[in-house]
Amino acid sequence: MDKFALFSRNHPNRIAEAGAVVVIGLGRFGSALALELMASGTEVLGIDDREDIVQSHNGLLTHVVRADSTKAETLEQLGVPEFERVVVAIGGDLQASILTAALVLKLKVPTVWAKAVTDQHGEILTQLGVHHVVYPEKDMGKRVAHLVRGAMQDYIEVGENFAIVKTTPPASVLGKPLGETKVRANHGITITAFERPGTGWSYTTLDTVLEPGDIILIAGQPDRVEAFSQLR
Repeated sequence: MDKFALFSRNHPNRIAEAGAVVVIGLGRFGSALALELMASGTEVLGIDDREDIVQSHNGLLTHVVRADSTKAETLEQLGVPEFERVVVAIGGDLQASILTAALVLKLKVPTVWAKAVTDQHGEILTQLGVHHVVYPEKDMGKRVAHLVRGAMQDYIEVGENFAIVKTTPPASVLGKPLGETKVRANHGITITAFERPGTGWSYTTLDTVLEPGDIILIAGQPDRVEAFSQLR
């Protein structure tokens, strides 16, 4: 039987039914993900094979385990098949990432997410049957590139041909109802929401009148939202 060090009061099986998530690999990405899940109220079983990493997360996660995730018996002992969602966040060891993902899928976990560090890595994970493959470094690089090029405060690419941008409104849409600005006809974008200092975020309507100092969310094709964000 494989040995592993478990830092928690109870066995992980006891939280599996509560919608908890398993995060395998507690590097920068895995750690940030696990801690954010905890902050939002989701219990987390964290698994890593490095003692110092496990020790540093002791008390921060519901459970944290030092274990070898490339062994099926270990995953079974930890109750991984009982969880609805598993994230394979291993990035530095591609062989361990691929083998771990294959084992988790073999255990028939309903939803498996996995981090990919290259396109080839992601393609292998997809071929294995991983339900969601993410590229944290690649996606962040693309996002920052858009921010650097324009006047956007935030950029989220929803799909291949759709993006949501946080920016300031150009002078052409200030001081009059949005219905009169015809931004969709003229620019091919939609202003979906706005934030006004002291009042927070609100959905826009055709009668919304934007003011200097407002922040807006715009949606549309990436090239169009980027062009609109550069208007002054």
